[in-house]
Amino acid sequence: MQLHTDFSQKVVVSTTDLTWLDSPMAGVQRRMLERNGDEVARATSIVRYAAESHFQAHQHGGGEEFLVLDGVFSDETGDYPAGTYVRNPVGSVHTPFSRQGCTILVKLWQMHPDDQARVVIDWNQAEWRPGLVAGLSVLPLHSFGTEGVALVRWEPGTLFPEHAHWGGEEIFVLEGVFEDEWGAYPKGTWIRSPHGSRHTPFSRDGCLIYVKTGHLDGG
Repeated sequence: MQLHTDFSQKVVVSTTDLTWLDSPMAGVQRRMLERNGDEVARATSIVRYAAESHFQAHQHGGGEEFLVLDGVFSDETGDYPAGTYVRNPVGSVHTPFSRQGCTILVKLWQMHPDDQARVVIDWNQAEWRPGLVAGLSVLPLHSFGTEGVALVRWEPGTLFPEHAHWGGEEIFVLEGVFEDEWGAYPKGTWIRSPHGSRHTPFSRDGCLIYVKTGHLDGG
């Protein structure tokens, strides 16, 4: 399966408008945002676990990165409630499940094999830093090579200067409404902007976004 595999093109997806598709495991469904491959694939998806559902043990040949959007995601290493960011490196293995149900944003097969850091961050308890302009707060999540991952909180009325995306930019809107000169992007919107693209972002009402940069150069 190929979905949004041309990294030279901007993609904007309202994930709440997508149909839930069944996975191979009962009680686990997906909304696919990008995919290159079949069941083992480079993929970005919203994944929903019903209460008491589980997924079979599997290895992350290309790594796994996810945000817990609601509920509690679990595996043999622990329980990860809403507001948790997790990176499982290339070669890691686990058996995920959810007792009460959960929804996660998950990215598969998108890590460099040398990036072996396992990361677990509760963004509700972490220490945020001031951003580059007034009204922004930033929580760095991970960096490796040219890739940087962070959460950014925008206070109402915050404006960021025009800038270019070296290596591309990927955004998922977690709360509120993120905006730029091309449109308004409410909670649940996924945006992937190619290498060299430019914009002037702002938020009239305030928002919280997940941001990944520097990972799309050359596709």
